[in-house]
Amino acid sequence: MAVGAVNILNALSKETLLRTMPSGLFLVDMNRCIVYWNKEAERITGFSAKEVVGQHCSILEGIECNLGCGLFDTGTPDKPIIGTECRIRSKSGEEIVISKNVDFLFLNGQVVGGIESFINISPQKNLEASLRRHGEELESIVEIRTDALEQERERLRNVLDSMTDMAYIVTEDFKLVFANRAMTDVFGPSEGKRCFEVIYASNKPCSSCPWDQIREGTVVTQERSIGPDCRDYELIHSPVYSARGDLQKLVVSRDITDRKEVMAKLIELNNHLDSFVYTVAHDLRSPLTPIMGYAEYLKQEYKHQIDEHGQGLLQEILNQGERILCLMEDLLVLSRVGQLPPPSKPVETNAIVKRVVEDNQYEIQSKHVNIVCEQPLPSLLIPGTLVYELFNNLIMNAVRHGCRTGGQVDVMGEQTRRVVVLSVVDSGPGIPAGERDKVFNVFYRGDNSDYPTGTGVGLATVYKIVRLYHGDVKIEDTPGGGCTVRMQFPVSNVADQA
Repeated sequence: MAVGAVNILNALSKETLLRTMPSGLFLVDMNRCIVYWNKEAERITGFSAKEVVGQHCSILEGIECNLGCGLFDTGTPDKPIIGTECRIRSKSGEEIVISKNVDFLFLNGQVVGGIESFINISPQKNLEASLRRHGEELESIVEIRTDALEQERERLRNVLDSMTDMAYIVTEDFKLVFANRAMTDVFGPSEGKRCFEVIYASNKPCSSCPWDQIREGTVVTQERSIGPDCRDYELIHSPVYSARGDLQKLVVSRDITDRKEVMAKLIELNNHLDSFVYTVAHDLRSPLTPIMGYAEYLKQEYKHQIDEHGQGLLQEILNQGERILCLMEDLLVLSRVGQLPPPSKPVETNAIVKRVVEDNQYEIQSKHVNIVCEQPLPSLLIPGTLVYELFNNLIMNAVRHGCRTGGQVDVMGEQTRRVVVLSVVDSGPGIPAGERDKVFNVFYRGDNSDYPTGTGVGLATVYKIVRLYHGDVKIEDTPGGGCTVRMQFPVSNVADQA
């Protein structure tokens, strides 16, 4: 050992070592009177050495000491005692939990007293107690919520059991954990079996099983042919959770076989009706043309031989013939809606609006109406001819019925994440609230319509086109007066996603 270290050790007294220990420490004699009390003991208990040295150790009011002295009583554990816990009172009366080590003091082989070192573990004990209480509270909350969830699941099972639609719940490994009565009536008892085995008589999961979407929290709708009769069902797959929090899948299956048959018949009837309208409109146009030609010929060639009353009748024939031709043209357009193939790329809406204005320039200018389209309109995945019919009907309807001379028609559009909205706005007399649900009916003309050649087919055509592409059309008041026709389409069906 180096000389310097030896000198330092020799310089250190036992008093210095005891005083600088990081734990509380005190010594007692055989009468359990305190003979030494270090600084850390002062800090932990609040008692100074002056206050306790010479005092009996009971001054600390050790709770366990009432049962006997752990140091000197017979029958106490062998010494040293390491890491035992007990409680004492501080000078302020606060109860302190300490962890202590206890041993005898020997002199010449005889026990002359005892030594005790201790640390304050009250903060640790308080934290442990708090954590224990918190844990018990959490356990109680979990138990309550688990019971509530189980009750909710039981209510769900009762609701599902009362449904006429088949319903079942499967785990991520395709095991059926619930099947309602309607499901059992078709497939028999099936809980515990694999869903693909029961429903599709297959030995492997379905390729179209939407578990990936279910894990993302998505509700998925499918159409499948299932059951012994291979009927058509609409399947709605929804994520649900077990009482333990495990992800499961609820599937509700509705028999739509009859509905699909009715829809097919309606589509067939609608196609027949469109064909009939097209045939009638086309065939009526053929004899109408020579009738109007003869009337025009008589009016021009025999104008000196036919009096003014006769000339008026010929002009009325021409006017009514023109009106019928317009009606035939509108009916032909209406019959063709839905028969055009979808475009391969989005249609430029602004270009079509510009063409509508150019094609109707004479009528628009004769009434001094200003058509305003200052912003880029969203592109549409709808055949260009149908987009033309939409705006031709709405803009010219606004010019004829919704604008006074010198008025203005605004064409506007906006696109959000979900929808595309296109609007045609005028500032004219508007449409009464009682007529707004009727104006989209074929041949309906409003009470305030004084335009002589209106057919009542234009807005019906607009409605049919919009509904064909899963959209909606409605009429609103223009702020300050007038009418706003607003068309809304889902982005997924008609907007340019590029």
